[in-house]
Amino acid sequence: MSSIVTPHMDSSARPAPSANRTRAMWLLIGLLSASVLLALFGAAVGSTGFESLLRLQDDPVARQIITEIRLPRTVGAWLAGGLLGLAGAVAQGLFRNPLADPYLLGSASGATLGGALAMAWMGVSPASASLLARLGITGVAFFGAAGAVMLTLVLARGAQHTLRLLLAGVIVGVVLGAARDLVELSSPEILQAMQSFTMGTTAFVGWTAVLMMLGSWTLCAATAWALARALDGLTLGEATAASLGLPLGPMRAGLIAAMALATGTAVAHTGLIAFVGLAAPHLVRSMVRVTHPWHVLLSSLMGAVLLLAADVLSRWLIAPQELPVGVLTAALGGTYLLWLMHRRTMGGGGAL
Repeated sequence: MSSIVTPHMDSSARPAPSANRTRAMWLLIGLLSASVLLALFGAAVGSTGFESLLRLQDDPVARQIITEIRLPRTVGAWLAGGLLGLAGAVAQGLFRNPLADPYLLGSASGATLGGALAMAWMGVSPASASLLARLGITGVAFFGAAGAVMLTLVLARGAQHTLRLLLAGVIVGVVLGAARDLVELSSPEILQAMQSFTMGTTAFVGWTAVLMMLGSWTLCAATAWALARALDGLTLGEATAASLGLPLGPMRAGLIAAMALATGTAVAHTGLIAFVGLAAPHLVRSMVRVTHPWHVLLSSLMGAVLLLAADVLSRWLIAPQELPVGVLTAALGGTYLLWLMHRRTMGGGGAL
């Protein structure tokens, strides 16, 4: 198991290894405890309030509401947040940019284009579609995200050059976004459904989606943990990392694949949810300094807690109506980052 203490911090400013390890373990326990507590709230909050939970044993309708609607939605929100938090930590470490987010390589634009094409072709929206049609929309959205990342890699001629990857991702995002707009103009009946998708929602997550996201999270977390040594090496610079004997090319490609799979799976099932993948690694760094294997894991758990908390809040604020969870995360996440920038500016700090 890799060391939990960051190896490249200045020794005069670095906490003692035992203290750092203790803080990391307490953060891990806190995030897991918060996940359990929020899951209980998630099972209780909805259009029928706490009544369904109280009548769970006696009322078959209440039991169906809890087991078939609220529980899969709650677990799905936790997993989607975990995927975005993991992808955000990998992106920020890979590009050595604290403002990097999981959507940099065009996966968001690819997923929305895929979703728009599927809805226009099938003539349905996720809200009204059968389970088979809904799975089809989700599948096309996922392959759209994967295809966008592959196109970015082709334009960048591989994963070796970080700046070229970023530029290619921006270009692919703009082009695919324009293509999605053309699809919406040609099929105006899907505009309302696409609005829900682009604002982000967990309302259509079922147990099948939960299983798919769980499998994706397991694979991506294992890959990121195994290859995170490359992220530790890149913090010292590419030349130094290469001199340490790290095979940066294959490791970078594996990390990009994990980031693309995590982002594509989350976006395909919940739509575009802003700031979770960007804010989660920042929050972890503000609490504890650890090496990248632990940082990726803690960022994933932080993203899961953030999105689950936002989902519960979006259902509770104006119940029985609900807010799009992506709008809530954008408002809260944007406020947090503005406060962070203000604090760093007033404190004379540099980058985030």
